[in-house]
Amino acid sequence: MMPITNAEFHAIRDLVYDRFGITLSDQKKNLVVGRLQKILRERHYTTFKQYYDVLIADKTDKLISQLANQITTNHTFFFREPDHFDFFRSTILPEMTQRHKQKGDDDLRIWCAAASSGEEPYTILISMMEHFGHDYKNWNAGLLATDISEKALVAAKKGVYEPHRLQGVPDAIVKKYFRRVGDMFEVVDALKKEVTIRRFNLMNKTLPFKKPFDCIWCRNVMIYFDAETKIELVNRMYKQCVKGAYLLIGHSETLGRDQTPWVYIKPAVYQKQE
Repeated sequence: MMPITNAEFHAIRDLVYDRFGITLSDQKKNLVVGRLQKILRERHYTTFKQYYDVLIADKTDKLISQLANQITTNHTFFFREPDHFDFFRSTILPEMTQRHKQKGDDDLRIWCAAASSGEEPYTILISMMEHFGHDYKNWNAGLLATDISEKALVAAKKGVYEPHRLQGVPDAIVKKYFRRVGDMFEVVDALKKEVTIRRFNLMNKTLPFKKPFDCIWCRNVMIYFDAETKIELVNRMYKQCVKGAYLLIGHSETLGRDQTPWVYIKPAVYQKQE
């Protein structure tokens, strides 16, 4: 394994924090070295400083994107943290549809902000289609799915998954929304066409979305952020939402209630009430 000096590690650590908001402690040094070894070998770099200098000089964003692919973890599966999906169908969707009926429009706006390889946004869509049934076609109810990792987004667009990613999903849901491709499962085109997949860095100081959201899913990504970065992000999201909108975060994540206008509803669920 190629050695890394403290100065080299701290330089890469600070770059990762500045660009992605991800905090890497000194205990993560070996993890970082292990994940970046392949890049250094492929590009014939002899030191991490050489790699860092090229990263800083790169104007194309390709190397930074590659760094994000290596640093971020994309472990997820369908219907992860199922309590959220139960609450989504029992409470959030009925409130959303009632609000839009009163306004006289059919535009439901949902953002999956840490989409990873696609399991979460496709699960959200399945939940919506199961909730609405045949009435789904009467709503403009697509989904925006974003992630920092280009590699993860490529997987999301393909929508092909190993069987263990669907473990625990009812057979009726699997038969309805997936097709068997060899030893894998692929989401049906009816799901794929309903999701817009884009690369987006949550550290952007402005959210470039024209219309406000009814619901934002930002789960299991803020565990990598420090408190200041986390609060800045959710407060930007707050401004991008309609009154009554919901924010769902990971069950291992928390928000300081005195630091954000989001109102706590239940574990890992918050609402914009003002």
